[in-house]
Amino acid sequence: MAGPTVPEEFLKAENVGLRMLLEQAGIDAKVLLAQAGIDAEQREAADKLQKLILEELHHRIKNTLATVSAIASQSLRTATSIEHGQQAIESRLKALGRAHDLLMQVRWSSASLAHIVQGATEPYDSKGEGKFSIEGPDFKIASGAVIAFAMTLNELCTNTTKFGALSVPAGRVEIAWTIDHKSARLHFTWTETGGPAVHAPTRQSFGTRLIETLGKQLNGKVEMTYTSKGFVYALDVPLNSLKPPD
Repeated sequence: MAGPTVPEEFLKAENVGLRMLLEQAGIDAKVLLAQAGIDAEQREAADKLQKLILEELHHRIKNTLATVSAIASQSLRTATSIEHGQQAIESRLKALGRAHDLLMQVRWSSASLAHIVQGATEPYDSKGEGKFSIEGPDFKIASGAVIAFAMTLNELCTNTTKFGALSVPAGRVEIAWTIDHKSARLHFTWTETGGPAVHAPTRQSFGTRLIETLGKQLNGKVEMTYTSKGFVYALDVPLNSLKPPD
């Protein structure tokens, strides 16, 4: 016995409905594929970024460990006693730590030169006695230059409190810098006054070599002068060695 005949209009409606469902499914599939493609690209970009960050972190850790190793070995080599060597290492590592803290605050990109100078000198002028005079236009310098300046200033501060102007109550230190836009160079000076008479050392200490090396790392010229009025440190460095990348 034959079943009931399906009306032609119903079949047509079913075909139209099915066609619309298939078309919508196709659209949905394209959207899903596009989204999957975007997600894949994002994952690939994230993987590349993570690899770049890890490589940069590895590079910075190696540089830091090399710096720490040099500080430890040279400080102990030139120390007159274990206590002296320990103090020198601790002071230099603290300066390195402060520089890294400053760079972390600005996401390791750049930092203010004025901020670096103030941070380095503040521990040696905690009573607010105005032992330091600081003057110069503020601008941001690259991360490598931040560490070089922080380490240099730590050496200068340490030396002046032991042997220079700040070893006596009347001593003062003037820190100043100017920018020569014509030659595109920074002129930075540290001038001590009011302290005991200073004389050029008979042998070059690790601190002195460190200061000179840090200046050369910035492609700069370092001059250290010992006069009857006091010690003077001068750094002349090209701005392109200081400016952070765009």
